[in-house]
Amino acid sequence: MELVRGGDWAIVTLGYGLIGAGVLGILYGLFILPTQWLKIERITHFLGLHLTILQISDMHVEKLRISPTRLQRVLQQETIDYIFLTGDFCDKAKSVPRLQPYLAVMRESGIPIFAVLGNHDYRVKPLGVLLDQLMAYGVSILRNTHVRLPGFQLVGIDDLRTRHADVKLAYTQVDGVLPTIILTHDPNVVLGMDKKFDYLMAGHLHGRQFNVPGLFLLKPMGPLSRMGIYQGLHHHGKGAYYISKGVGQVGINARLFVRSEVTLHYL
Repeated sequence: MELVRGGDWAIVTLGYGLIGAGVLGILYGLFILPTQWLKIERITHFLGLHLTILQISDMHVEKLRISPTRLQRVLQQETIDYIFLTGDFCDKAKSVPRLQPYLAVMRESGIPIFAVLGNHDYRVKPLGVLLDQLMAYGVSILRNTHVRLPGFQLVGIDDLRTRHADVKLAYTQVDGVLPTIILTHDPNVVLGMDKKFDYLMAGHLHGRQFNVPGLFLLKPMGPLSRMGIYQGLHHHGKGAYYISKGVGQVGINARLFVRSEVTLHYL
């Protein structure tokens, strides 16, 4: 049996190394790069308000690879009237400080910020740790309530999945004259809506995160996902709604064929 000479071993080792590097490169490109390569989605739904709204959803700061600096560039390069945050900031109280650099760049922009909570936020114990942090950076939190802003009314419906949503309470004193924009985390709330709205922004579904057919059959995420609705602009009998793919990850810190996104809504 002929022994492999030292020079041949070096060539074999180099070959395996190149193959291994290639495999790692492919895996990185498929699963990690989509979490780092931020997509700015642009959606036009004309309501006559002449507003540009930045929606940021599902930050999940424990598994977030988009840097505060990248978010800051978006805020500096775009003309934005409002920032709307549609929930799922973090899972644990000890993670709340990791929100600070992101909230800081939002506050420094001088743009008014409104938010609702998501199902993961209700895992933070005590919840007040998260609420205090958001409010300290100028974030107005809407929990089944509304505010009137120039030209429209903004309704915040609390999280459906954790049974905190109360549409009737949120619509108290909402009139039928001004355009109504809704913020909520779980878009499945639209299926039970008996109130008219002009536009609704939600998140929660991560665009499937791993864009594999049948994924939501293995991990149910509500009726909309079973209907094949998990991202983008859609219409319901009571109004139009948009589902963000979010910026952070849940579970495995990876995405497949789904980039992290923030969304600019032109209304």
